[in-house]
Amino acid sequence: MAEEKQSIVLFPFMAQGHIIPFLALALNLEQKSKNYNITIINTPLNIQKLQPSLPPHSSIKLLTIPFISSDHNLPPNIENTDTVPYNLVIKLIQASLSLKSPFKNIIKNILNQQHKICIISDIFFGWTSTVAKELGVFHVIFSGCSGYGLACYYSLWMNLPHRFTDSDDFPLTDFPEARLIQRNQLPNNISQADGFDDWSVFQRKNLSDWVNSDGILFNTVSEFDSVGLNYFTRKLKIPVWPIGPVVLSGSRGKGSEISPSFYKEWLDSKPLNSVLFVCFGSMNTISSEQMMQLGIALEKSGKNFIWVVRPPIGFDINSEFKPQEWLPSGFMEKILETKKGIIVNNWAPQVEILSHGSVSAFLSHCGWNSVLESLSHGVPILGWPMAAEQFFNCKLLEEEIGVCVEVARGKSCEVKNEEIVDKIELVMSECSEKGLKIRENACKVRETIMNALRDENGDGFKGSSVRGIDEFLAAAGKSNKGIVNESFVFGD
Repeated sequence: MAEEKQSIVLFPFMAQGHIIPFLALALNLEQKSKNYNITIINTPLNIQKLQPSLPPHSSIKLLTIPFISSDHNLPPNIENTDTVPYNLVIKLIQASLSLKSPFKNIIKNILNQQHKICIISDIFFGWTSTVAKELGVFHVIFSGCSGYGLACYYSLWMNLPHRFTDSDDFPLTDFPEARLIQRNQLPNNISQADGFDDWSVFQRKNLSDWVNSDGILFNTVSEFDSVGLNYFTRKLKIPVWPIGPVVLSGSRGKGSEISPSFYKEWLDSKPLNSVLFVCFGSMNTISSEQMMQLGIALEKSGKNFIWVVRPPIGFDINSEFKPQEWLPSGFMEKILETKKGIIVNNWAPQVEILSHGSVSAFLSHCGWNSVLESLSHGVPILGWPMAAEQFFNCKLLEEEIGVCVEVARGKSCEVKNEEIVDKIELVMSECSEKGLKIRENACKVRETIMNALRDENGDGFKGSSVRGIDEFLAAAGKSNKGIVNESFVFGD
């Protein structure tokens, strides 16, 4: 008799930075074994957007969960953080709590057809672990963050230590390994939190619910992130499995105003290690003054560059970019004439660019997806963290791993073009001893990542991340959860 397939249900939060690694994980699991029925759940517009990213012959199912944003005092058709200003992100997060009942019904329906289920849910969906516990279903959280970055973020939300000191830097009492956190490293929502604001109320409940889970998957590599991973092992006393990097290549379902072949031809025309790639992720932008200073710095540096731009803070991030207003006078004309740079609106094929030999460094917001994409190709980082755990990712990269130099901190800090030029020169110059060391470290990390993903049956070697996913799947397979629960499968 054939072994019953196991259903794996993946449920990311409604943000591209969350959906992308979940899709990559689903594709990874599909390649791992044909013995899984894999389903990704999300709201209607996100499922519609996700559909083109699935390979033509994939068996992964996309399942819509009902959601109407206007029912939650949000504008119509708002289902992704990409489409809302940052101040409304908490409203979308609060609205996502309404998904609990329909999610529970979806899991019940799957249990009626397929008794063996594993739920993989988002770090913002802690409540799903409670649902899974009620239904007797195996459940894990999947974090697209680094262990270190998320440990700092978790500790800060649960303890709000900055409220109990006047100092500009302070330790995390339950995570002393992070040493001192500086006050200007706090994202705005944590900096302003008093324990009773909307973010505090949500996160303290959300993070507390994690203890009900059967484990946490991390999109990271244990060899350079063990300190953060160990925090969760001792804090929650549940298994932690590093399985990264889980990275999605290709277009991610987006289009571009410039063809991929144009980027390749332009990069091919540049010397090795001569190009700076600048991109702040799918949700972030900088102030108009910061943008002006960055433009001046790129011009002064004399480096080749590709810069993904969006309208500055205070303007609709999805509106038309106006270079004549937001970039230095004559900037566009000069880069066209000298062929030193490419300015691209909204999106560029990041993985393809970072994998090209002419790219020397990446000026990034330090979102963990971007970090992994960069380090997987041995590209060092110029850090400009802006939100969430990005500040602590940058801290890890600079202080612990030695592959990053911080350029600026946050969306409202004052930056001077001279300082940006100095940092670019430090990382990219062949004459910079520190830059050479940083690039050497980035190449070592690339080797570490390659080894973590090695799975060579011939010599029996399994990399740490391959072992991680094998151990997770073994735990899910051995669990007697979700096999049968007569009380609701046949009668609820």
